[in-house]
Amino acid sequence: MYLDLSTDLADPGAPVRNTLASPERLALEFGRAGVSDRHRVVIYDRKAGYSAGRIWWALRFLGHAETTLLDGGFERWCAEDRPVSSDSAPPAPREFVARPEPGWLRTRADMVRTLERGDALILDARSADRFRGEGPEPARRAGHIPGARNLPWSENLAGNPPTFRAVPELRQLYEAAGVRFDRPVITTCGSGVTASLAAFLLSLAGHPEVSVYDGSWSEWGN
Repeated sequence: MYLDLSTDLADPGAPVRNTLASPERLALEFGRAGVSDRHRVVIYDRKAGYSAGRIWWALRFLGHAETTLLDGGFERWCAEDRPVSSDSAPPAPREFVARPEPGWLRTRADMVRTLERGDALILDARSADRFRGEGPEPARRAGHIPGARNLPWSENLAGNPPTFRAVPELRQLYEAAGVRFDRPVITTCGSGVTASLAAFLLSLAGHPEVSVYDGSWSEWGN
């Protein structure tokens, strides 16, 4: 089944693009796509997890833990000459019961409190030039949240077609970026998409307390 981040998972009335829809709306959309809260869900895209991570994070926010990403996505699947289909028949609707876990999502108010208290590390998944305020940015301002660290999402990948780095490599990357595995981490990016992939990879590497700043720089930079 297929889901579109900007239409199926986003709140159309929100002032910030890609803002996650309400749990009720998300449960309805997943159910329409044939996803039950009893399914084990494997998610993929064409860019090695670039957008698939957002669906993973939405499911985790809804309390659905039995979900993961396909390493290498559709590109690797095709490179390995695995079967593909062009069948577009709509899936049978399922019941998806949402059991929201608010700890997966951070708001602007949460970020302000984090800056005041210093109780979590903020990790920015944008490219290094955008983090430095030197690259093109859709928000009115450039730069990054004070005190944030940077690990571009693409550095989590290696090979051709790109796949996730091995867990020991991921841990080394994150620790070199300033992440401690005994301290909460809040991931951010441009609009919450690659921040969600970073949250997945941190969880894959064994971090026990990760959340995503949903508004990310689209909100903070404006």
